[in-house]
Amino acid sequence: MTKSPADKPRCHSVRRLAGATGAALAGAAVLAGAAAVWAPGVAYAAPRATVSSGTDFSDCPALPDGVDPVRWRCEVHSASPQVTLGKVTVKLAPITMTHAEGPMPDGSNGQVWGAMHTTPTAVPGGLTGTPAGDRAAVLGLAIEPEYGGRFDAYTGQFSLRFRLLGPLLPPGCTIGASAPVDFQLKRSGPSRWVSQDPPVIEFSAYDDTFTAPAAEHCGPLTGPLDRRLGLPAAEGNLLSYDASYTFKTYDRLPMAAAGRRGGS
Repeated sequence: MTKSPADKPRCHSVRRLAGATGAALAGAAVLAGAAAVWAPGVAYAAPRATVSSGTDFSDCPALPDGVDPVRWRCEVHSASPQVTLGKVTVKLAPITMTHAEGPMPDGSNGQVWGAMHTTPTAVPGGLTGTPAGDRAAVLGLAIEPEYGGRFDAYTGQFSLRFRLLGPLLPPGCTIGASAPVDFQLKRSGPSRWVSQDPPVIEFSAYDDTFTAPAAEHCGPLTGPLDRRLGLPAAEGNLLSYDASYTFKTYDRLPMAAAGRRGGS
């Protein structure tokens, strides 16, 4: 996601469970009552996520004190990522991220995080990695990325946690719970302007150098789940990231957002 001078403006932003784990699955069934409700289904196959003239700018964050709203812009970008974590590859549901960027009073680059939105994606094969995992609701497994606390639009660095959901999994079951997964995106090619008014720019990026940590807080299924997913995995992981984004300067945002200018 690192911007080159020609890219102005720039975006900132499965194997089966071993037979011995059958007992663990059966024992963990008591967790189903307290677990998050989730209906299994086929993995979401998303086209490139594309922003439009009707883009929602309501997540634009308040600006730092002392900056010029005319020189700061709110960017909203939508991505259709595909991620390989360990032994599992999933085409994730579209992700929308919002942030603000512009010059600080001292002339340095500034940016403020806004929000991230997405939905769960079914993992093919569910907990078992077999057709039974797709047919039996109790064996369902889904994955949902969450903002990991870091987003650097200037360098292409950001972090995510991956929530794991299913009837047999307790709330809080997550890949990267203690320390999020850190990505360093690299451009796959130049950005492409799709529209000038409104501005819409497409780009593709990837990272094949990150480490995928083990799952945490998954109760009795923590070990079997890690074996199912092939975690932790120091290599062989991949994030492919096709995205588009649009922007507005803060002086052109709706009045609802304009009231948040100048905050800290």
